[in-house]
Amino acid sequence: MMKKLTSKIKATNAPIVVGLDPMMKFIPAHITEKAFAEYGETLKGAGEAIWQYNKGIIDAIYDLVPAVKPQIAMYEQFGIEGLIAYQKTLDYCREKDLVIIGDIKRGDIGSTSSAYATGHLGKVTVGSKTYYGFNEDFATVNPYLGTDGVKPFVDVCKEENKGIFVLVKTSNPSSGEFQDRIIDGRPLYEWVGEKVNEWGADCVDESGYSSIGAVVGATYPEMGKVLRKIMPKSYILVPGYGAQGGKGADLVHFFNEDGLGAIVNSSRGIIAAYQSPAYEKFGSLNYADASRQAVIDMREDIAQALAGK
Repeated sequence: MMKKLTSKIKATNAPIVVGLDPMMKFIPAHITEKAFAEYGETLKGAGEAIWQYNKGIIDAIYDLVPAVKPQIAMYEQFGIEGLIAYQKTLDYCREKDLVIIGDIKRGDIGSTSSAYATGHLGKVTVGSKTYYGFNEDFATVNPYLGTDGVKPFVDVCKEENKGIFVLVKTSNPSSGEFQDRIIDGRPLYEWVGEKVNEWGADCVDESGYSSIGAVVGATYPEMGKVLRKIMPKSYILVPGYGAQGGKGADLVHFFNEDGLGAIVNSSRGIIAAYQSPAYEKFGSLNYADASRQAVIDMREDIAQALAGK
């Protein structure tokens, strides 16, 4: 799967992943009104609105980017109907040949971790048959429980040719409360980065990169520079671009000399672009066109930054 992701990044010249993190306040009125007219102001109505909103964005951006990253919490809040919208979104992205990063941030041990890995990346056995559950290509994983929590995901990745992104240094302001703590003379995030490198050592494919990647926030570029050296074969998923303050110039250290090794996420900066002053000219009816332009602008911003590296 890392070979596919790398190939699509090269083909699109866009190391970008679009975060499909829908919120009701992002969805234009013409979409919610139609959904509510059919299903009422219900969880099913909300699920339908989310699905139609996502579909419009996917149609507008699928030829520009290699990957999408739906955040499952944005769907879970609407219960089963939200998860139905999540599954519809995954299936549609697969039809468009997009790489799917399920932003699930799971972290547990033993049979529970195995069940999470199976449900999102692997196949479950039902009698004499096996079935994929959500069937994302990658998943995000919380490493707080150590190898016991990560190994079941690594095992499924090897079986299914899929991948994970392990949280190493996250983009939120309070991440340093734990992640920056000094342990034996070094910050904790460096120790986690070393484990990511270790977990992925025998998971390198023809692309030259491991299927075990890391999440490192764009808001911490100097830390990203250190972690890039610690994890030379790991792709870095970089959140925090755009709405959280990260910009192209902050990203150069996340990439290797080959111009690869990182993929940058933008969520509301793209999916809710029409609500920002820079793209308000598109209006709510053309929200998807605004999203497309935001992707084009982000691609150019990153390209200029890397050109000057």
